[in-house]
Amino acid sequence: MRILGVTFRIPQRAPPMDRRSFFKTALAAGTAGPVLGAGYGLYEAADVQVERPEVAVPQLPEAFDGLRVALLTDLHHGPYVDLEQVAAVVRTTLALQPDVVVLGGDYSSAEAKYIGPCFEVLTGLKAPLGVYGVLGNHDYWHGIAESHAGFRSSRIMELTNAGLWLERGSHRLRLAGVDDLWCGKTVVESALGDARADDACVVVSHNPDFAEKLRDPRVGLVLSGHTHGGQLYVPGFGAPIVPSRYGQKYLKGLVQAPATTVYVSRGLGTVSAPMRFRSPPELTLLTLRSA
Repeated sequence: MRILGVTFRIPQRAPPMDRRSFFKTALAAGTAGPVLGAGYGLYEAADVQVERPEVAVPQLPEAFDGLRVALLTDLHHGPYVDLEQVAAVVRTTLALQPDVVVLGGDYSSAEAKYIGPCFEVLTGLKAPLGVYGVLGNHDYWHGIAESHAGFRSSRIMELTNAGLWLERGSHRLRLAGVDDLWCGKTVVESALGDARADDACVVVSHNPDFAEKLRDPRVGLVLSGHTHGGQLYVPGFGAPIVPSRYGQKYLKGLVQAPATTVYVSRGLGTVSAPMRFRSPPELTLLTLRSA
């Protein structure tokens, strides 16, 4: 379906392409290839897919089995992602009826002037258990003061090295967040608070590299973005550029870190060139399951 010019769809698995097929296709395209490729890349950048992974979380109480978590990250409102696109994401999120919404950071892509308007549109997000968010590297680069102000004005709870307990009856789930790995200081102990070894804990970190050195056994799941799925992905080769110290490992989807599981969203916006190839933007609706 299309909302305000943005397409949202449930993806179908694309057929694999081997190296020979890739080069044959590229050669056949000839001089038209760059033009057609650019056109397709612009199209795919607005072709938002709704991903619906189910993820097992250690120690998750049965009362939270089936909890639906919407993950929205890397919106990058700016010259290439206008407010209509952000509004379309909000409307689609509401239509999915998540129990809780988490924002993974990077709300603008260029200047501080884009941060406030983005948060103003995000005030439309609602969920029974609340809306929460963390900071990303672009939020520091383009206006950290404006980003903090955006959280306050939108009444979206900022989880910078902080957390809270989601409760259902006598059962609880720790939802926490950490600061940006590149620009801030991550403090896991502060985020987890009084969580015990037998508690289920989900941590939101903009940068998935955070999970590579995480050793706290209480963290059963990390939710991240940042890498954009490479934004441009060449089948058989991978993404030419991945902003991670660990290569393709944290490119996208469900990843096993040394001590926990990470879900990495491809994100919703773009940086640099407003294009994507074989890495469409993603709105994630996770269903948490008892391990």
